[in-house]
Amino acid sequence: TSPDFAPYEFYAIGEDGTPTLAGFDVALAGYIADYLGLELEMVTVDFDGVLTELQTKSADLGMAGLSPDPKRTSIMDFSDIYYEGGQSFVTVAGNEDLFPTLEDTNKAEYSIGAQTGSIQLDLANENSPEADIVSLPKVTDIIAELLTGKLDGAYIETDVAKSYQKNYPELEIVLDVPYDSEGSAIGVSKGNEALLAAVNEAVAAA
Repeated sequence: TSPDFAPYEFYAIGEDGTPTLAGFDVALAGYIADYLGLELEMVTVDFDGVLTELQTKSADLGMAGLSPDPKRTSIMDFSDIYYEGGQSFVTVAGNEDLFPTLEDTNKAEYSIGAQTGSIQLDLANENSPEADIVSLPKVTDIIAELLTGKLDGAYIETDVAKSYQKNYPELEIVLDVPYDSEGSAIGVSKGNEALLAAVNEAVAAA
């Protein structure tokens, strides 16, 4: 998992200052492991590392708000969708009027951010090809660059954007971004039909 994607996965800081993995995917991963009578080992990497870990079969499952993009089926299998979300274009307060439509994001003078290896990066390249597309490994990096004015806007999963907006109210979600495969699924190491079936059974039970 890539713990920079609240509310799916992130580090929660305890009263003693100790960071602990938390979030919806973390809880679901724990549920699946318990359901199957297995021990859960969480490995944290950048988002594109999640894809690599599955491709090289270094991990059994990838849980990072993954969209079941058909282009990814060569490197992993997908569980049933366990959550249906959406995609958004975000900016900061004061810049909302620059982006009344998605077409307005497609200008060479704009720097537009998206997470490396993500569906959002595909959406940026699709909708804003003339802009300066900036690929960053963590959503937290994108938020920081937006807040400091290094980025004019960014493509971020809607619930993730809403989660960060609670801590950074200057973030503005200005546009819904159409996407055919809305929703999140679990990436399963390819060719492991028994695990895929068991994960789907656990998801249905959850």
